[in-house]
Order: sequence, then structure tokens, then C-alpha cells
Amino acid sequence: MRKLRIALSLLMASALLLVGANPANAAVWSSTAQWGNWTSGAYTIYNNIWGSGAGPQTIWANSTSNWGVWANHPNTGGIKSYPNASITVNKRLSALKSATSSFNVTVPTSGVAFTSAYDIWADGHTYEIMLWMNKYGAVGPLGTFQTNVTVGNHSWAVYSGSNGSNQVFSFVRTSNTSAGTVNIKAVMDWIKTRGWYGDVTLSQVQFGYEITSSSGGKDFVTNSYSATAS
Repeated sequence: MRKLRIALSLLMASALLLVGANPANAAVWSSTAQWGNWTSGAYTIYNNIWGSGAGPQTIWANSTSNWGVWANHPNTGGIKSYPNASITVNKRLSALKSATSSFNVTVPTSGVAFTSAYDIWADGHTYEIMLWMNKYGAVGPLGTFQTNVTVGNHSWAVYSGSNGSNQVFSFVRTSNTSAGTVNIKAVMDWIKTRGWYGDVTLSQVQFGYEITSSSGGKDFVTNSYSATAS
């Protein structure tokens, strides 16, 4: 009997180790709520299911730098959600010394329509700057093509338009990447030199997944993430 108890104890310990190896199971926070959010330090992780016709979505976080979502949105048009991590800055561009961010993601590449993107807000929600780091499926930026540029450590095709509520500048990376560092201030300075806005305030930096469809359920994982501004 003693040998049997020892064997059972070892088996249970092995099972616990296997469960702990799964980051979603080990998450310190998770939510299925439409507007579910969790704040830790300077970061807020936000489920943000806002589009029409959305399916279920679960967000989880092991930390502010390691988080992700499981999303099962139908194969229909229109953005369904933008789960993201955000920091609030509220600093005038002329007083901003630096604003940078680094990311590393693991995302599905087939049977989906989405982009892994920064959503950078200036002067509250007056100006929206989107930095598309990768895109898959039938998705495209708002507005009309303006120019190609290399700025902020990446090469982009730049689009400008309006969504009816605010001006949107979309920087679509010329090739997909799943990891990198972005000089956000350099991008914002470049927009200013074009005369598209003046000495705006950098209000908020968000990074996440703008999902149109992920039928059957897909995992979008942020392996590491950080954003700083000073």
C-alpha cells in the first residue's frame, strides 16, 4: 500500500506540472466579458469586443508582458474586436523625449482575418495612428494610399482617412513580422513634418489584435510586450 501511495503521489505531481506548463491555465487573470479588463502597474489589458456579429472571446494574462486571447469570430465582414494592452501617456509631442515599444507574438496565419497592430491615440481621440505589424486574410487599412516611408525602425505603406469620428493614419508594414521594436515618437514626428497635425499630445499607446474573423477558435499570443514613454 505504501508503494501504491507513493506512485499515486508522483502521478499527481506530474499532472500538476503539466497543467502549470500551459500559460492560459496558469493565468493570473482571465475574462470572457465583452469589456473585461485588468490593470497592473502602468498597463491595462482589455478584452474589447466591440464589433457587431462577434462570437465568444476569452482573454488571459500571466503578466502585462505575456497575455493573449482565444477568439471564435464568424467568417463575416467587419471588425469584431481589438483585445489590447495599453498605457496612458498624456504628454505633448514637443516635450516627449522618447516613446518606444517592443513586441513578440505567435498568431494564426490561415483561416483568419486580422492584423497585429498598434493603435496610438493623440489629442484624446482626435487622431488615431495605426501601425500594422502583420496582417492575414481579407483586411485592409482605412483611407487612401499616401506614400511609402521608412521610419521608426520599419518600412511602411502609409494611408490616411477618416472613420467619421477621427482622422486615421495607417502605417502598414511592407512585410509581416512577429517581433520587433518600434520608435513611436519618430513616427509621430514624421506625421507632424507632413503637416497632418501640430504639436499634439500623445494620449495612449495600445497594442493588440484587430480581429475580423477567426472561425472555429484561434489563439493569439503575446509572448512578450513592453511600452515606455518619457
